[in-house]
Amino acid sequence: MGHDHSHHHGHHHHHTNNKTALKWSFIFIFSFMIIEAIGGLLTNSLALLSDAGHMFSDAFALGLSLFAMSIGQKGTSAAKTYGYRRFEILAAFFNGLTLLLISVYIVYEALHRFFAPPQVSPAMLYIATTGLVVNIIVAWILMKGDTKDNLNLRSAFLHVLGDLLGSVGAITAGLLIYFFNWNIADPIASMIVAVLVFVSGIRVFFASIHVLMEGKPQHISYDKLKDELQCLPGVCAVYDMHIWSITSDFPAMSCHLVVTDDIDRDKLLEETKEMLKDKFHISHSTIQVVGKQAYHIHHQDRCH
Repeated sequence: MGHDHSHHHGHHHHHTNNKTALKWSFIFIFSFMIIEAIGGLLTNSLALLSDAGHMFSDAFALGLSLFAMSIGQKGTSAAKTYGYRRFEILAAFFNGLTLLLISVYIVYEALHRFFAPPQVSPAMLYIATTGLVVNIIVAWILMKGDTKDNLNLRSAFLHVLGDLLGSVGAITAGLLIYFFNWNIADPIASMIVAVLVFVSGIRVFFASIHVLMEGKPQHISYDKLKDELQCLPGVCAVYDMHIWSITSDFPAMSCHLVVTDDIDRDKLLEETKEMLKDKFHISHSTIQVVGKQAYHIHHQDRCH
């Protein structure tokens, strides 16, 4: 079965949009991180330096996703017959894992602060507000990409969203401490953010493992696809059917179709290709057509 040209064109368009979104997000985050780090060193502000560290984790996640997307564009070879597309899933897996570690670290820090709530200066509010503005801009840029279907881009977006929520939490806590002297608000806000970051991390982590384990894409029903294949004219049975993802937006499938002897096999393959593309958005498939007699001989051999 051949590839479909329109699928490649559409995929390339998405890929370009995603790469552009990641590139500009990385530039914004990395630039702000440098400014914050210099500001922290000049003013001897630990709050500024720790926030710069937070931004560094975002910049690293975005940089890794961008690098993975660039590597993924490398062509196929005799050794890598699918190319490097799955490198994007490895990046998403790593980003999901770091989201989980960051959430655990936030909880660890928050528990310490419950017993010794920090004093918050107006400068902290200024930093958090600036950080929030930068994260809103970056989140908006990333949302223009394909965050729904591209796991790599979604993992980078969740990193930024976690930081954005952290900024909202810091501003809320800062205002409560500044006006009402509620020092306990800081660790409480941190805990809430940690839970949200943890949930996001778990989702990306397990979604990437699912792809790496050759799991079936979520939007495709195994039983429905098998029924559709069996309903095709001349098809008697379907066996050895496999559905998996090369990367998050590149589903693939393979199967054997047992057919009647009088069927036009070329026409059947063409109909199968169209059905898979139209109903299940699968443009990469390998179909083996088997005659009824050959199927029965093959299965009898397996029984003996």
